[in-house]
Amino acid sequence: MNQTLPLSCFIIAKNEADRIAQTITSVTNLASEVLVIEQGSTDDTVRVAEQAGAKVFHNEWSGFGQQKRFAEQQCTHDWVLNLDADEVLSDELITEIRQLFAKGTPPIAGYRFRQVTVYPGRLRPRLWADGHNYIRLYDRTRMRFANSASHDAVEPKDHPIGQLSQIALHYSWRSLSHLAEKYDLYTDLQATTLKPKPVWILGLRLLTEFPLHFIKTYWVHRHFTGGWHGFAASVIIAWSRQQRIVKLLKARFS
Repeated sequence: MNQTLPLSCFIIAKNEADRIAQTITSVTNLASEVLVIEQGSTDDTVRVAEQAGAKVFHNEWSGFGQQKRFAEQQCTHDWVLNLDADEVLSDELITEIRQLFAKGTPPIAGYRFRQVTVYPGRLRPRLWADGHNYIRLYDRTRMRFANSASHDAVEPKDHPIGQLSQIALHYSWRSLSHLAEKYDLYTDLQATTLKPKPVWILGLRLLTEFPLHFIKTYWVHRHFTGGWHGFAASVIIAWSRQQRIVKLLKARFS
């Protein structure tokens, strides 16, 4: 068994009992501690996380950035790795991270790696799968997550950021209905936290949001390689983006 690194991995979670174990297991031989920040689960998330070897903390939800900043503060090590409860490190990414620490502290303050979407029921990404590319491995003494309810990202300040070549697998939604629920909750949050825009801009975007985001999701993010599931996911995402504009307009007139 490989020796663990002086690295803390933290995960925020709510009602993730069906999938958080594989996330924790993917890092238990890499990070010397795994922390789960739980925010009021009504399923077995706490028990499953503890059985998988994680330390579990409870913190009431106040926003994405605030929750992850709380997690940073609980970590023992300065170098931290952030994963969502639906993400799993690939073996290749684990090897790459080990290589960074092979000669001691990594040479720069933070690193991005890609979180590549895997459809429900599949083990690996589809052809040309889309994904995000966020800073997830970093020195918390030099950069931290933004103190923002909806902006879920590390602020690098003036520090250079490295790019890792290997990927994490992102099992982002359990089903198409779960995808719709996730976007509905997130757009509710955005409607109350985003800076207000002029009504005429929102009115224009109400007409263009669906077609533009369908094109972006289906073609630019390459969901066309996902067959019927990719088409349906693109419709749901584009519809949700249009509904965000509707919610923003309602907030302006409420």
